[in-house]
This record gives sequence, C-alpha cells and structure tokens, in this order.
Amino acid sequence: MSSDKQTGIIAVSPSFLLAMVNLHRPSVSVQRPQSLSVQVAKSLSERIARGELKPGDKLPSEHEMVASYGVSRTVVREAVSSLKSSGLVTSRQGVGVFVLQPSTAMPFRIDAEDLGTVNEIINLLELRISLESEAAALAAVRRTDVHLRNLRVTLDLMARGIEAQEDAVDADFRFHQEIAQATGNRYFMELFTYLGMMAIPRAQIGMFKTDPQSQTAYLNNVHHEHKAIYQAIVAQDAEVARAAMRMHLSNSRARLQTASEIATRPKDER
Repeated sequence: MSSDKQTGIIAVSPSFLLAMVNLHRPSVSVQRPQSLSVQVAKSLSERIARGELKPGDKLPSEHEMVASYGVSRTVVREAVSSLKSSGLVTSRQGVGVFVLQPSTAMPFRIDAEDLGTVNEIINLLELRISLESEAAALAAVRRTDVHLRNLRVTLDLMARGIEAQEDAVDADFRFHQEIAQATGNRYFMELFTYLGMMAIPRAQIGMFKTDPQSQTAYLNNVHHEHKAIYQAIVAQDAEVARAAMRMHLSNSRARLQTASEIATRPKDER
C-alpha cells in the first residue's frame, strides 16, 4: 500500500484488495421502526385505496407534503419514488405527480416493510453485489472529472460524519448513487434511486444504538473500502473496480451476518 500525501487517500493494490476481509462485530438490533419514507408512502397509498385520491388526481406538491407530514424533502421524494415503483402514480415533467388507473399487472417491487429481518436485507445485498459490481466497472471506464469530484465529495462527507460520530448513512448512499450516475446508464441510476435508503443495511435495522465505539470501527472499514473503489475508478481500472465493489458488499453481508449471530446469542455467550 502507498499513501497520497495530498489527498490522504490510501492506494490499495489489487492483490491486497482481493485478500482484504476485515470483519468487525457491531451490535445490532433485529427490530426496526418503519422509516419516515415508508410511513409517508403508506399514508398516500391508503388515501389512493380509499378513493380520496382518484385516478388522474394530482398529488399534493412536494412543499405541501413536507409541511403536512413534517418531514424533509428527501423523505417525500423517496415516498413518491416508492409509489411510482408500485405503479400507483406517474410524474409529468413540469406539471406534477398524478394517480394512475389501477393495473392488474404487478410491477417488480421491493417493499421496505419486508426488509425488517436480517435475512431479507442480506438477500437485497446479494442482488446489489451482482448489479453494483458491474456498475463500478462501467463507472471506471466512463467516469468524467465531474463524477470524480462528486465521488470525492461523498468520501469527504463520510470522513466528517465518522469524525462527528454520526451514522453517515446519507454520505454512504450518495457514494453508491454517484457510481450509478457515472455508469452513464440511466437504468442503474433509476434502480438505485428506487432502492433509496433501503440500499444501506444500517438504515434498515437498529445498529450501534448503545455502542458508538463499534459504529466508528464499522464505518472506518466501510470508508476504507469506499476509498479502494474510488481509487480503482480514478485509475480507470474496470477489473479492480469490479473486485473492490464485490469485496465491499460481500464484507457488508458478512458483517451483518456476524452481527446478527452475536445479537441472537444468550448474553453470557457473546
């Protein structure tokens, strides 16, 4: 390994990267409350089901929903994205979001309410491994200087979040989102936007509630893996980028499995 003094980024060789498996055992709670976006999406879908919002009706504006639900714009956008994926609404550029006629065809969907168990989150991670490994390889070939700057910003945001002892979920999500953007393939971006915070395991279950020290160690591992992916994309090395992303998501799966096993053991055996 070598260090870039100007950026502070650690350069990781392919041989080191492929050998790197550093699992930390964080505390985990397998019970989680519904996320705000899930609650908003559920409220809107129930209004549609009751006929309060009929086919052709325009949804309240983003500003109105922020005010009425008392949530952020990001939460509202994730909720609307979920409704779009469910085939309940569609957006018309510059006009708004409208309720669709009910369809007998069931679109593909991943329901955030189903991601309440570690097993389901691991299933989603396995899907992400296959898709995002290829996305990282494409990003390495197609990235522009703008993409690199955006990725660098997300790395810096995560570093500051770790230093402030925050969960850094937003920065984590943005890093993966920027890689999807760098593929130049809108379907990668649309899929990742659809997944939203469902893509980040610790956003779905209560991790590190009483153990900030484990959170810091866990996030340092994640951040180190992100930097390895970034370095491969900077170098336009598709194979190393693919391997780095696969390693990162595989490590996330393994860390989650380990944490779940520890959490379910009797206290005297942990």
